[in-house]
Amino acid sequence: MAGAQAPGGPRQWSRAGVLSLLDGIDPPWNRNDALVAGGACALNLLSYVFANEPGGPGAVSVPGFLLVALAGVPLLARRTHPVATLAAVLALDAVASLTLPLSTHFGAVLIVALYSVAGTGRVRVTVSATAATFAVTLVSQSGGRVPPWQDTVSAILSPLIVVGAALAVGRWQREVAANRRLLADRAVAEERRRIARELHDIVAHHITTMQLMSGGARANLARPEVARDALVTLEASGRLALSEMRQLLDVLRAGDEPEAASAQPQPGADDLERLVAESQHAGLPTDLSVHGTPRPLPPTVGLTVFRIAQEALTNARKYAGPARATVRLTYRQDGVGVAVLDDGRGAPQDSAGSGGYGLIGMRERVALHGGTLTAGPRADGGFAVVADLPLSTAEADAAAEEGVRR
Repeated sequence: MAGAQAPGGPRQWSRAGVLSLLDGIDPPWNRNDALVAGGACALNLLSYVFANEPGGPGAVSVPGFLLVALAGVPLLARRTHPVATLAAVLALDAVASLTLPLSTHFGAVLIVALYSVAGTGRVRVTVSATAATFAVTLVSQSGGRVPPWQDTVSAILSPLIVVGAALAVGRWQREVAANRRLLADRAVAEERRRIARELHDIVAHHITTMQLMSGGARANLARPEVARDALVTLEASGRLALSEMRQLLDVLRAGDEPEAASAQPQPGADDLERLVAESQHAGLPTDLSVHGTPRPLPPTVGLTVFRIAQEALTNARKYAGPARATVRLTYRQDGVGVAVLDDGRGAPQDSAGSGGYGLIGMRERVALHGGTLTAGPRADGGFAVVADLPLSTAEADAAAEEGVRR
């Protein structure tokens, strides 16, 4: 067994055991840290090699080359320990500057280390790090003597520029993150409203139909054929409600476990005949009239047309009393319109003024497409819901092409 100690001898490790042990050790740096450290170290080495005069006091030497290269090693821990990294870089830079000496004292390694500290966003730590960088840089480049004013100004400006850049980039990153969270929250809110509209339309329509059909079946128990028709309609409405609820649940569960896609498409304008038939079976005499030349509609527009007619007929069955309804679908060159009219007893309780969710959901659906919706009592009695949805030429062409492919 790997790692087992042989009797009477030292612990013996197999190659597999050593590899397993190494795999369990996570280094404090990643590939990006290694690339940054290597790049900064390479820039410092190039500066050391080409910025020194041959034969001068700062001529290139093997110890100098090693010291400059060694100064870049602490950058491997810049993300996890930025303050300790800066301290190590300053110490190594000071030793290299006083030993060699160096012609440049504020290289790429020191810039990255100070930038990492400033990027933490801690004000006191950043101020202390800037002051320490200024002091060490000034002492290193002056060799312990009083530096000229140009070196002093350079030692002050260099860390300030790095810290300013880090603060600006950090602020920009925070704004980007905040905007991303805002967009994500807005998308979640929009999706919640869409699901709420779908749930309301499905539940209100199908449950109302099921309620009326069950009441009709109970009232006609002495007439088996009539009761049977009511029960058949009740069963079909329940099946449709369950199917549409499953479609919504599939959307909510998207990304969990792969499931077979639903074979039933979303309802559209072509399903208005079925909707009218359901309304007739539910006890509301309903007619459908189509004006203009029928053509394929984008799926979202067709679904909106269907849901508006569905909600309006549901309200008519619930609140209009004995009445007759008409669904009018109008195809135009630049859009499509749908109107649901009834001659019942007036405005439904589910009106915008009473805070009901039916008309609110319809208005939200229409607003998403840039259309208009009017709902209110008719002058000659009854109630009217009229929606107008614009349709661009590109959308119409795309829907036509999709219809041809199907």
